[in-house]
Amino acid sequence: MKPIEISKDIYCLAAVDWNIRDFHGYSTYEGTTYNVYLILDDKITLIDTVKKQFADELIDGISQIIDPKKIDYVISNHTEMDHSGGLPRVMHKVGEDKPLYCSQMGQKNLSKHYLQKWNYQPVKNRGELSLGKRTLTFLETRMLHWPDSMFSYLKEEKILFSSDAFGQHYAGLERFDDEIDDAIMPHARKYFANILLLYSPLILKLVDSVTEMGLELDMLCPDHGIIWRKDPGKIITSYVEWSQQKPKRKALVIYDTMWHSTEKMAGAMVEALGEEGVDAKPMHLRSCHRSDIITEVLDAGAIIIGSPTFNNGLFPTVSDFLTYMKGLKPKDKVGAAFGSYGWSGEAVKLINDQLNEMKFNVIDPGLKVQFVPDEEGVEACRKLGKKIAQALPSE
Repeated sequence: MKPIEISKDIYCLAAVDWNIRDFHGYSTYEGTTYNVYLILDDKITLIDTVKKQFADELIDGISQIIDPKKIDYVISNHTEMDHSGGLPRVMHKVGEDKPLYCSQMGQKNLSKHYLQKWNYQPVKNRGELSLGKRTLTFLETRMLHWPDSMFSYLKEEKILFSSDAFGQHYAGLERFDDEIDDAIMPHARKYFANILLLYSPLILKLVDSVTEMGLELDMLCPDHGIIWRKDPGKIITSYVEWSQQKPKRKALVIYDTMWHSTEKMAGAMVEALGEEGVDAKPMHLRSCHRSDIITEVLDAGAIIIGSPTFNNGLFPTVSDFLTYMKGLKPKDKVGAAFGSYGWSGEAVKLINDQLNEMKFNVIDPGLKVQFVPDEEGVEACRKLGKKIAQALPSE
């Protein structure tokens, strides 16, 4: 791990996880990083740690700058194990009695995770900690995205250490936004859609709160991915836009199929939607990862779910996706269901039940076709596609 000085006497130490491909159900095709920050001041301060298996690499990186035993303060912005897993090793190295600053919920979580009697120093929202020449302000950010989460703001340098907010799952040699430019935005969007979408109302409140405080921002340092130094406002503006979830004239036809009958229905609907000027995309659940589909859900106006009836229920991949989507609570969506069946045909009703529970605007009772859709069945799919198009906003 090679330390990078991001400002005078402030370093980023990034553990690059090139090989991770799944992050609790989220596909990470290009890996991720676990970013740690070291501030050299009268009180030398370490902000966050890394996943357990990278702890020795982190200690080696710190040792290239200072003796780890010289660290005075350790700050835990977030207790999830990709950021706290290395904490036992780090605390052992820097000294078990060194002050460990965290939120009040952070103390509770860390004590349950690691069963260590560390020198916890729980902080309050907008509480301050003097490092000597610099001052840290702590901002409680409950449920962004755990109850313990907080930001740390370095006033004199105008740097925000934002924990899991504003990050990306991306492993690369770049460390700053100006080194990768817009190529990082799809990763940031996917990260938001799959981790923070659920907390959109809280994000909007947080941005308002930070605006009221008048915090100036020259650099935004998340715990995953690149650091925003060229234009930190760009990612904040994007978070506001994504949190507002304004639907576009866009429809996703999300489905799985057994013998291609449901697939044929999906194709007819996509074709009809396209004829009505809708940006329509078929997304087969065994060809597209659930986390990539959710990224498309972010700005879609219509979500159309198709499933064959399987053992009197939903096809397993459809059930999996609906559970995943329900947890993220997308809003302001038109919804519809369709599917083929052999003899019982419960899938469409089960999908509608789920869409209604998610408060989608379900505009049709749903379309069922027995066995293989004939010409009449295909035309019914086309009609449903046109009906959905009429319910979408015009652009």
